Amino acid sequence: QVQLVESGGGLVQPGGSLRLSCAASGYIFSNYAMGWYRQAPGKQRERVAHITTGGSTNYADSVKGRFTISRDNAKNTVYLQMNSLKPEDTAVYYCNRIHTLINWGQGTQVTVSS
Repeated sequence: QVQLVESGGGLVQPGGSLRLSCAASGYIFSNYAMGWYRQAPGKQRERVAHITTGGSTNYADSVKGRFTISRDNAKNTVYLQMNSLKPEDTAVYYCNRIHTLINWGQGTQVTVSS
């Protein structure tokens, strides 16, 4: 069964950090580029970062220099290190493949607020 399970979200003050994790199962994880997406209330889901099978990364302008995506193929897991968080980063964060989407997980809520 193909599955994505996100974790690591929470409430953090502006300027703080969080590390999100996404555990994938049911397919050959190392064969696929992976992305982190987010959806804020009233907005469309957007991709904020992705990492290729070879480890190349790309970021949305809004998070460039603050977020870092990485992957551990041995653990079938992709991570998102988020630093210098801003209130506008508040959203539900999801992971998924970037070329052939599979069923979305439940996501993990990130709230940046003082």
